[in-house]
Amino acid sequence: MNIFKQFYKSLYSPKDIALFRFQGIGKTILFVFFLTFISVLPSIFYLSTALSTGIDTARSILTDEAPAFTVKDGQLTAETTVPVTISRDNFTIIIDPTGAITESDVEDQGNTFALLKDKFALASGGRIDASPYSMLEGMTISKENLVNFIDTIGGMKGIIIPIVSLFIYLFSSAASFIEISILALIGLVLKNLLGRKLNYRQLWRMAAYSETLPTVFFTIMAAIKTSVPNSFIINWFVVIIILYLAINEIPKPKKAN
Repeated sequence: MNIFKQFYKSLYSPKDIALFRFQGIGKTILFVFFLTFISVLPSIFYLSTALSTGIDTARSILTDEAPAFTVKDGQLTAETTVPVTISRDNFTIIIDPTGAITESDVEDQGNTFALLKDKFALASGGRIDASPYSMLEGMTISKENLVNFIDTIGGMKGIIIPIVSLFIYLFSSAASFIEISILALIGLVLKNLLGRKLNYRQLWRMAAYSETLPTVFFTIMAAIKTSVPNSFIINWFVVIIILYLAINEIPKPKKAN
């Protein structure tokens, strides 16, 4: 049975998942990598889109709307006497040489890059990171420098996106193998409760295919940008139930007379 047919069968058939316990470990590992690849597709797509949109938006804002500014000797100076806030496409740039805006104000703006009086800050995904200009000792940054830097990053998208995507894929693959290994340990308890004769290697194979249904579900939810409350608990509950049903499909060993 090829990997695509196994994928389809493991979506709905605990009986087939039980049969997969006899296949080679290499094929199961390949299936885990395949399943992980499917699960990270939405993240990679939105990362690519956000990076491209963010670069284009930042370049446009800085070029057309932002006042001239300079960061020198740890301080920001700009051709404005009041803070400047520019928002476009769910992205905000703040330039404040007055010191009126704080890190908390930046965090409240959502996806924001801010040049404050003595530091720059980046808010994204509900968190904020800030660094003082003093760490750039001996450097002078101007509006033109920043635009050129953004252009450089834009020209490297073809390198940055694949590297970050590969990192996401490898990290997610490692997490999948750890989760499957833990699930197989839970399977040892379940097989004892059900009175089935299985070893850890067989349970590991079955656990890998038990991940298919919840993985597809959460991938679809991620693709349509829908948050699922208590997703961690739901994921573990579903995979344990599927593994339980698969173990239950295995005939009980015959008792000796």
